This record gives sequence, structure tokens and C-alpha cells, in this order.
Amino acid sequence: MTGLRPLTVVGDALLDRDVEGSVERLSPEGPVPVLDETERAVRPGGAALAAVLAASEGRPVTLVTALARDESGAELRELLGLAGVEVVDLGLEGRTPEKIRLRCDGTVLLRLDRGGGEAGRVVASGAEAAAALAGAGAVLVSDYGRGLAGLPALRRLLAAVAPEKPLVWDPHPRGARPVSRARLVTPNDGEAARLAPSVEGEGRQAVVARARALLSAWEAEAAAVTLGARGALLVAAGSTPVLVPASAERGGDPCGAGDRFSSAVAGLLADGGLLDEAVHGAVRAASSFVAAGGAGAVGRPAAPTPAENGAGTADAEELVGRVRAEGGTVVMTGGCFDLLHAGHVRMLEAARRLGDCLVVCLNSDESVRRLKGGGRPVVGEEDRAAVLRALACVDAVVVFDEDTPAAVLERFRPDVFAKGGDYALETLPEASVVACWGGEAIVLPYEEGRSTTRLLEEVLARGAS
Repeated sequence: MTGLRPLTVVGDALLDRDVEGSVERLSPEGPVPVLDETERAVRPGGAALAAVLAASEGRPVTLVTALARDESGAELRELLGLAGVEVVDLGLEGRTPEKIRLRCDGTVLLRLDRGGGEAGRVVASGAEAAAALAGAGAVLVSDYGRGLAGLPALRRLLAAVAPEKPLVWDPHPRGARPVSRARLVTPNDGEAARLAPSVEGEGRQAVVARARALLSAWEAEAAAVTLGARGALLVAAGSTPVLVPASAERGGDPCGAGDRFSSAVAGLLADGGLLDEAVHGAVRAASSFVAAGGAGAVGRPAAPTPAENGAGTADAEELVGRVRAEGGTVVMTGGCFDLLHAGHVRMLEAARRLGDCLVVCLNSDESVRRLKGGGRPVVGEEDRAAVLRALACVDAVVVFDEDTPAAVLERFRPDVFAKGGDYALETLPEASVVACWGGEAIVLPYEEGRSTTRLLEEVLARGAS
């Protein structure tokens, strides 16, 4: 058992197909590229994607949706079952909706949509949908504008649930109006502009005004307007708006980011999280999802976790490769950096001046505990890494689990390893490691009187006085 509370997702399920290929010529029939297929992938889309993403956390998830009795519907049911999602199928007249993307080198050349129809004929009993809603810790309505969220019988069930438990509604410009008393509505910036056309203008003030207009029109408690790489803006009636910035993840595919945000925020609310905490957590989840490849990565083998491969390793590899290609000098340093202080900053600035980039090898939380004792670290590895990356002198951070950064050094083979403190080169364990490939170890001046231990001792002394 995971301890995570159940989530029920309600909405239009789609089947997404990606056809990857290469383009080397134009068609003789017209000036269009010819795609030579090399690979194809299929995955759940729409509300089904939101359900799969929620289930990937280990959470019990039920999807109330409408599927057609065709080959694509059967394929989608199988994918949902493999993901651990329980399906309440209300039945769909017509064909299961599909989105087919023809792609080359990550670029979509053409999207073909087919299928759809009305979610009219109810196959499952209304009791099944009602039971799924009643047993949930929270409900997410993922409306893709294909009719399900507008069904009167389903809307009556949702309206009855809204006062009792968190109801998150992810709206669509062509979709149904959210039922009243939703805990949170989650349009993106463009959707908010289309849903509140009377509010003109650009910028944050306009986004806030649109959110307030939607809250009033829909009788919702709060809105989180997602802003892509800028994060999300949380607006609640009678409260000051809160801008939640996205984490500084690089690159990635934003496809499906809205589903990752809405599924994460609904899950966190189901577990009893406060609204602002849930939005912060959902922004982090969406940022990581985009950096990992977005919806296109769903169903692929998971990337190594930070404990397996070192947080920030890919960024560091790209950086080191670029600096080396330009003939530059790669500098690395290491440490716990538990409570960052002036001594740390001066050492890092001095290390950066030794070359053309500085990569910090950061001890993981488990590594710090082994080296410093059970009361350390005071600050977790993610926050320590975030503070280091914010320094102008630090170009990348790699987290490692071992007691020393020897394995990381062997992987990157820096030209210089710099260490701050009262070491002598002959007692610095990393010196012999970097010497193996002709690297240089340098000890930087020790800042007398400045250390994390001293800071903690001072805090404890003042607290006791």
C-alpha cells in the first residue's frame, strides 16, 4: 500500500499515435516531404493520459470515460489496464478519438485527427460512476471538449461531490462549464484568454483579471493559470495572487504538461495538501515531466533516478563536452554545502576563476548522513543543489551517493579539481584520482571561522540562551 488516497478522473479519453521517421526527399506529387517511417508509438491521451500519470505515482486511479467498441478503444483499454487504471466506461457512439502525429527529428510535420462522436449511450450503470466518485479522495475533470463533461447525469453527480471533496476542473474552450464550487480550475494562459474574452491586455495583471472573471462566472474557489516555462499563477477569491515559478529544468517536450499539472495537483489535494502547497508541488511535477520528454516519453523505460545517475548529470555532460570542444578548461569541486555561507561562496568563485566552467559534485543526503551523522544534512539535496545552481560562478551540479566524488571525477575527468579547506595535497584523496589522467588538484584558501558546523553551534547556543 502506498498510503496515497484514491483519485477519480473524469473526461474524454483519446489514443495518441506518434509516427517517427526521416525526411530526405520531396514527393513527386507535390512540394511535400516524404516521411520514411522508422518507429511508431502509441499511448493514452486526453483524460486517459492524466489518469496514467496519476497512477504512475502508485496512486489508486479510476477513469470515468467513454470508449467506442472498436480496435482503437480496445487498444486504449489495454494500455489503461497495463498502467493500473480502473476504467468505468460510459460508452461512445462512433469511433474512439485518435491523434496521429507524423514527426521527424522531434518536429511534428502533420497531425491527423480521426474518430470522436457523442458520449451518449451509457453502457456502464450510473451506479458505477457514482461509486467511483464517492470513493475518491479527490476528483479531476479533464475536459477535452468532446462532450463527456456536459452529460447531464454526470454533471449532477459532480455537482453533488463538489461541496464534499476537492474537485479540480481542467477546462477546455469547447468544453462544458465547470460545476459550481470546484476547489480549483486549471486553464492555461491561452485557454483563460479564450474563456474570458472580455478581459483584454497582456501580462500578469491581465492573467489575474481573467482568473478572477472565471472564478466569478464559474463560482469556483480558486484558479491556477498555468504559464508554461513561467510556472503557474494561483488566484483565489479575496486573496493576493501567488506566482509559483517553474524549476529551472532545461529543454524537454511540453506536450502533456497540463495533464501532469492537473493530475499532480488533484493527487496532492486528495492527500490533504493545502492549495498553495499542492500548486507548488504540481509545478515541480510538470517541470520534471517536461524535462523528461513530456507525453512522448510515457510508456518508455524510466530514466535513471538521481540516486542512480546523479541529479544534473546530463546537463553537466553537455556543458563539459561543449567546453572541451572549444578548448576550454573544466574545473570541478565537491562538498556537502549544507548551509551555504560566505566561505563557500568565496571558494566557489575562486574555483571558477581556474577555468572555463565549474561543476560542483554535491554529496547526497544519504552520503552526508554517513559523513556528518544522523542530524545532517539540515538542508535536503534538492534545495542545496538549487542554491548552488543559482550562483553565477556555478555552471552545473551533480549529486553523488558515495563518500567521495571519485566516481564522478573518473566519469568527467576534469582538468582541475579544487577543494577548499585546510588540506594538504598529499592528504587530499581526490588528488591521486585526477592525477591518473593528468589532471591537477588544487587546495584553495581556508576561510577561518566560517563553517556549517560553526553556524549550527552558534544557532544552538543562541537558542539556549
